[in-house]
Amino acid sequence: MARRLTPWRWVVLGLAALYFLVPLAASVIFTVDVPGQGVSFDAYTKILSTDGFVSSLLLSLELAVATIAVVLLLMVPAVVALRLGSPRLRPVVEVVCSLPLVVPPIAFVAGIVTVLKWGPEHLSRTPLFETFVVIQNDKFPVVLVLAYVVMALPFVYRALDAGLRAIDVRTLVEAARSCGASWPQALLQAVLPNLRGALLNASFLTLALVLGEFTVSHLLGYAPFAVWIYNVGGEQAQMSVAVSVLSLLVTWALLLALAGAGGGRTRTANSRG
Repeated sequence: MARRLTPWRWVVLGLAALYFLVPLAASVIFTVDVPGQGVSFDAYTKILSTDGFVSSLLLSLELAVATIAVVLLLMVPAVVALRLGSPRLRPVVEVVCSLPLVVPPIAFVAGIVTVLKWGPEHLSRTPLFETFVVIQNDKFPVVLVLAYVVMALPFVYRALDAGLRAIDVRTLVEAARSCGASWPQALLQAVLPNLRGALLNASFLTLALVLGEFTVSHLLGYAPFAVWIYNVGGEQAQMSVAVSVLSLLVTWALLLALAGAGGGRTRTANSRG
């Protein structure tokens, strides 16, 4: 049976490679082929000097770091507590964390805009008015971090849940508690070291989400990296595609590095066992 399936595996892999590589190759050709001049790499060499590239990229990275920190601080204790104390609530939490996949981004943004408008109108004479002003600061829009945290919940929950299923959390916590560790110490010193792969997966998925998110940030009037690519595309199409190609290659490199790190840890654990 395995020998019969082997040719079909190569056929499927070949079709998948064509599906991904042909558009990528066409994009690269579009960025380097200048009519009347031949091959030119100006679209790549001018990226760093283009106005807004560095600032938009730094803003997206800052938003990604903040989003990763907030969503992990929120979800890791919640998932561990759910695993230890309330396993019956797991379907409820799973449905709640999956809601961002169901709600259209347009409706999500409409809700955010409604709240941002309602706040200043009804809370203008309270200290919360300053909070609504601060979270909409153009230099670091906290409102985007909050929106990205909600959007990242399905991916982070799935990654952490898969990691917790691979270990015996209850035994680890009980062993740490029997040695005199407090609950925070048991979580930090016994559980988290065994969730490194899951944490890396959740962080990478959140990073990819933040770097590629366009709808929410654009409709709210902010200009992170994805919006900058869109704006540049209207003036310099080749550079916009070149930045997209580089972003895709960097994302693939991070994914391969993550997979390699996870494989290396697995082989090390197996050799020790």
